Amino acid sequence: MLFENVSKELKKLIDANYNNEVAEWLESKLVEIVKNKSVKDLYLTYSLINSKVSSDKDLTYPSDVSEIISYLKNHKANQLQLGRVYMLVKVLESDEAFFTPKISNIIQVADTAELETFLKYLVLLPNPDAYKNTAVDTLRTNITPIFDAISLNNPYPSIYFNKSQWNQMYLKAAFMQRDLSLIMDIDKKANKQLARIISDFAHERWAASRDVDPLFWRPVSQFIDNALLNDMKKLFESSNENERIAAALCCSASEDTEAKALLNNYPELKQKIDQQEISWETIN
Repeated sequence: MLFENVSKELKKLIDANYNNEVAEWLESKLVEIVKNKSVKDLYLTYSLINSKVSSDKDLTYPSDVSEIISYLKNHKANQLQLGRVYMLVKVLESDEAFFTPKISNIIQVADTAELETFLKYLVLLPNPDAYKNTAVDTLRTNITPIFDAISLNNPYPSIYFNKSQWNQMYLKAAFMQRDLSLIMDIDKKANKQLARIISDFAHERWAASRDVDPLFWRPVSQFIDNALLNDMKKLFESSNENERIAAALCCSASEDTEAKALLNNYPELKQKIDQQEISWETIN
């Protein structure tokens, strides 16, 4: 588990956001589910909670913000999402071995909103690694909310995806024109295979007279070779300022002597990097 005291923190939010009747209903159902190991009640309650709380109501947060509450706040969790995540955490905490396959069954038949919730808050579960196949499977989707739920502002891929899976996600995010700045741990997950994929993808886009998101180049810095050096030269010659900045940032972070020498040809950009006036975060 990445977070501690998850159910306790979620319960605080339940009490602060649900009326007493709904909070007591949910707690009583969870007691029955855990006590009787009732799969039927688990499925029924997971579905019924939709009629008790609304997905249109944002959460009210306490002044003392924990790591868990910050995560929910950052993902703009609503009351329905809170209830469903709380349910999953509670039953898994009671008997992980028994309830894990049952929750997998719920997710297999989940609608878009339910799957989006599951993926967004997957890292809050006691055993997030148990659902890796589900997370990887969603990389094939073209449904934007589902893909965004696993790929953006989510630490799960960085922790649990292997190199090939992470590369697939990164390329798909670029293909779907998602906001690459929201993918976590890009520098940490950079690899030589991905650098080659990025170059190949860029050449395909250029051949079709299509643009490439300047942020897409971020992982190539440590893997610049002759082919990528030529890509950097093309970016430096671009009329798009952000592409020139991307080339400068890649060359600046590279240990390749030719890349360093290339950057020296653009002293204004080099100076801005040295003075921290430009970075990957300033590209828009």
